Amino acid sequence: MKNSIEPEKFNPWNYKPWWCQPWSILLTGITIVSGSWFLFRIVWLTVIISIPILTWMGFFLVIWPKLMTESRM
Repeated sequence: MKNSIEPEKFNPWNYKPWWCQPWSILLTGITIVSGSWFLFRIVWLTVIISIPILTWMGFFLVIWPKLMTESRM
């Protein structure tokens, strides 16, 4: 039974499909970055590949949930 005084906690991940959940974003990013290293073994290429991947992960794991939670208030 929920307490009627406390507002329901908003979880933005409830509105995303399975392939856009935190675990799948982390798994995809780690796989791409580590795969580029194991495939090419070139540091500068792995860094170039990891910059957009880490930006994408940072946006969807940190910024997007915060924006969704703030817009809900």
